[in-house]
Order: sequence, then C-alpha cells, then structure tokens
Amino acid sequence: MTEQAIRKNVSRDEYLTFEAQSTERHQFYRGEVFAMTGGTFNHAAIAGNLLAIIRNATKGGPCRPMNSDMRIHTPSGLDTYPDLSVYCGRPELIDNESTLLNPVVIVEVLSPTTSSYDRGDKFALYRAVETLRNYLLIDSESIAVEHFRRVENPKEWILHEYGTEEEKVVLDAIGVELVLKEIYEGISIGTKERTMKDGTP
Repeated sequence: MTEQAIRKNVSRDEYLTFEAQSTERHQFYRGEVFAMTGGTFNHAAIAGNLLAIIRNATKGGPCRPMNSDMRIHTPSGLDTYPDLSVYCGRPELIDNESTLLNPVVIVEVLSPTTSSYDRGDKFALYRAVETLRNYLLIDSESIAVEHFRRVENPKEWILHEYGTEEEKVVLDAIGVELVLKEIYEGISIGTKERTMKDGTP
C-alpha cells in the first residue's frame, strides 16, 4: 500500500461495519484499513468519459460497467474500489450486494501518488481474480494508457502501451474499442508520445 494504515488488526467483518458507517471509502488488506484519497478534476473527468463510452457500447448486451461506488473483493484478500469495473452475465455479489467478485475489466485512473501502487502491488492482487481479462491504467496528467490483457495461460499478461489521441484500445473481454481522444475529451492535458510495445510484466 502507498499510505499508512488508519486502522490495524481489523477483521474483514469489522472493516465492513466501519465502511458502512463511513462517509469516505477505504481499502482493506491483511487486517489493515487504508483511506482512499480523492481525485483531481482530470481524474474524475476521465472516469466519467470512460463510464459513458463503455455504457453506450455495451447497451443491450451481457456486460455492464460499474463506477467507483462498486467495491471489488479479490481472492488475494484485497477490498477496494476501482475507478471503473465491468462484469458480464450475472454479477456475483456478497456483503448485501455491495461487493462484486467477478469483474472481467478493471480500470484505474492514475495519479502521481498512486501510479506505482496501481501498476505493481495492486495489479498483483487483482490478478488473483479468475474472471479478470483486461486491466487498464490511464494517466491523468498526460495522454498515456497501459492495457494489460490476460492470454490463454492464466498467469501470462500482455502489455500494450498507447500515447497518441488517434490510437485505439481494444478491450477484447467485452468487445469494446476505446479511442484515446474520446477518453480524454474535454480535458486540457499534455501529450506524452510513447511507442506501443508488447511484453509481459
């Protein structure tokens, strides 16, 4: 985790009770509770753009996007709220339908304070979710997108990087194509030219 725990030696049931009474969101991992910091304008705008794009693209189909109000629980023990998640078919829910177990896509909008965690430890914990096929990281300060795609070997992930407005990200898990220009629509942001490359983390 990137920050100090605000509570320690807490059971998951105690975390859920605490979370239900809190006006802010918190992550939970290995008996520790961590505050989740608020996002910037760019962060919120990108997340909003993505939700609208994916909702329109999946309308009438078996898949549905969820915003950051939807908590995710992983078999690795992490409870957290990604900026966006998508499930297909019947949602697998626990905790009075407040926690989703079967996302196929997870999106995190990066900030300087969370980017290393989202790429590293958090992604490692997310990978324990068997249904997860696409993991998308979107920079909020420059035009830069990282798309991790799970391949036939469940432990193997391929990375594609994008850095220009004309490029398109294909979320094969839900059959949706994202144009970077639309992801960053309405946002004043710098451009970071990046060469697309494939590889495994």
